[in-house]
Amino acid sequence: MATPPPPDHSKPGHGSTAAAKPEAQSTLRSLRPATAGTDTGPTTAGNGAKSKIERLLAYRRLWLLAGMIIVLDQLTKHWINARLPLGSYGPGVSIEVFPGFFYLVHVGNTGAAWSMFTGMSLLLALLAGATLLAIFFWRRQLGLRQPAAQLAFGLLCGGIVGNLYDRIFRGEVFLRGHVLDFLDFHFGSYTYPTFNVADSAICVGVFWYVLWSLRQPPYQENPKSQTPDTK
Repeated sequence: MATPPPPDHSKPGHGSTAAAKPEAQSTLRSLRPATAGTDTGPTTAGNGAKSKIERLLAYRRLWLLAGMIIVLDQLTKHWINARLPLGSYGPGVSIEVFPGFFYLVHVGNTGAAWSMFTGMSLLLALLAGATLLAIFFWRRQLGLRQPAAQLAFGLLCGGIVGNLYDRIFRGEVFLRGHVLDFLDFHFGSYTYPTFNVADSAICVGVFWYVLWSLRQPPYQENPKSQTPDTK
């Protein structure tokens, strides 16, 4: 009986070649995570940029309305500044719109409403800046993701920025400026304090938000969430 020839280890599937095959597959698998990781870098960066844009767009009503108020406020003040010199108040120097009722004037106010805190323009500018920062940090508690709240704070923030610009730049000394007031109303013997577009926006915004907030359930912090709001 013939003895079968010994196996040929040089053929595929036998001997050292067969043992090397799983080792090569293992090497390829070990390289895959590194290859995949290099592809996730641009994707992660793109997702981060998209997330920031989405967070900004979530407050688009606030941004849009605030921008409109700022532009309207400064345009009207620029028009008054070009038409009437500072201190134009009273018969013969103001613009009479409705006799005995509504006049356009040009006065400077270094204080707050009803001439309170007169001469404290720097302090009021710092207070306005602090108010804007407080609105930003407590935006979640204030409910600024709600459309109605965004419109209210769009009016409020637009008015604050409009008058803040005056206090910073409308004066001979930086941060020592005055707010330009030009709307003058008379009700018989009573003269309402002169104001501007920014003042009107602030009053309407505050009134709107108070009415809206009274109809909302009280804010409750989620006890499971310990991370600060990033939106």
